[in-house]
Amino acid sequence: MSPDLIKAISTCLFAALLVLAAVKDLSSFSIPNWICVALAAAFVPAALAAGAPAHQIMLAVAVGAGAITVGVAIAKLMAAASLWIGMPGLAPFLLYTGLAGGALALALLALRSAWLRPLVAGCPQWLHRLATPGAASPYGVAIAVGALTAFPAGLLMRVGQAGL
Repeated sequence: MSPDLIKAISTCLFAALLVLAAVKDLSSFSIPNWICVALAAAFVPAALAAGAPAHQIMLAVAVGAGAITVGVAIAKLMAAASLWIGMPGLAPFLLYTGLAGGALALALLALRSAWLRPLVAGCPQWLHRLATPGAASPYGVAIAVGALTAFPAGLLMRVGQAGL
């Protein structure tokens, strides 16, 4: 397989796994560990195919592996997505994730208000759970939005552009 094909497949896998994590978190308030592990494992072939320097790959894997082994699913998803984005895209990733989290919080406040909550009475169970006051917030959605938005500024998209 050509490096461009590997890069394209792994980029699609990155997006698909993030969307899957967001959907799982939205529907069940949980993110399976296998999604975070698959996201982290797919990084190495993608980085090699993109031509990232070995020292950057090893540093990213060392930091990411340490973060993925501890913590809750949200922290694991953030660490796995950070592998793909790298240091060049970390600031935009954090900014976009925070903005998406703020928008998510406002949407949940509106959905959980006394005015809108009755409208979800006949909706699917996952939507009814989202509308329950005091229920958890599916922050995996915000992380997925932040990661997908910041990905173009990330390490893998910059390899070869500025002498990386």
